[in-house]
Amino acid sequence: MRLDHVSYVTSHDQLADTVQRLGSRLGTTFVDGGIHPRFGTRNFTAPLLDGKYIEVVCPLDHPATEQTPWGKAVSKKAQEGGGWLTWVFSTEDISPIEEKFGRKAVDGHRTRPDGTDLKWKQIGVKEITDSRELPFFIEWLTQDHPSKDGQPVAKIVKILICDDNKLSDSWFKDEIMKALNGISVEWVKPQDSEDDKGLIGIEISSPNGTDVID
Repeated sequence: MRLDHVSYVTSHDQLADTVQRLGSRLGTTFVDGGIHPRFGTRNFTAPLLDGKYIEVVCPLDHPATEQTPWGKAVSKKAQEGGGWLTWVFSTEDISPIEEKFGRKAVDGHRTRPDGTDLKWKQIGVKEITDSRELPFFIEWLTQDHPSKDGQPVAKIVKILICDDNKLSDSWFKDEIMKALNGISVEWVKPQDSEDDKGLIGIEISSPNGTDVID
């Protein structure tokens, strides 16, 4: 298991401005990731060092948006004004995680503007709707990882999580912390961030120095 990417939500109307603003702070150009047809969302991605990436995702005016856990989570966050939604861990074999959850992972795919498809399995999205401090988990089924789209110059050095209990509700707390591979976590008490539990910021390091994106 390893940290794969972090997700930032915006509205469809603010997508271009958000991508430009975050790209400027990262020193990296976002690329159009295309549409998630099963989930009613679309994204832009920016590569990071160490095989990770950031996605900016927005809900679409599509039936699937309010019929799937991921679509609902993105739509709800956009209605709240947007911002960080979640952190995502990847694994080469998702079956042990499926066993813990007691259900099968959901197939996902994203159609790029050039017509190519990225495919994966994901599980744990239902849980982040009410517990945004928890990550969800994916297994990539295609080799063309989004961290290869572009030239990365920045890397994540710290993740800020608002969670009074420090992931105590997760079955995978030990695996998650080990999978960060040197990335630190700053735990923020809910009352210190207006009770907005979950991922509230990331600290990045780039040739321009360090920057906290919240």
